[in-house]
Amino acid sequence: METLEYRFEHGSRVLPAQAQVVGVVGSGNLEVLIESAPLGGACTIAIKTAAVGFGATWEAVMRDFHERWQLMDTRIDINDMGATPAVVSLRLDQAVQTMLGEDA
Repeated sequence: METLEYRFEHGSRVLPAQAQVVGVVGSGNLEVLIESAPLGGACTIAIKTAAVGFGATWEAVMRDFHERWQLMDTRIDINDMGATPAVVSLRLDQAVQTMLGEDA
């Protein structure tokens, strides 16, 4: 297992207070927990992954996600069992949309 952590500053979108979980940890999939947290305007993302050695790919996917949603005061925890970057992006978008009450 590998643990990766990212912090993005200067977001502009605030999410509702209630935490949400989307996805299921299993072969080739992942689980995302997303919640509001007092982080001084930042968005933090902690990843636990079975796919060791893909830090650069994770960073690119997380940067793209942050640019798309611009979240602030948000904590995200990801438990991954080898999901592809496309599945990671899908689950992250689904988590935000669930928090905002939008159709995923």
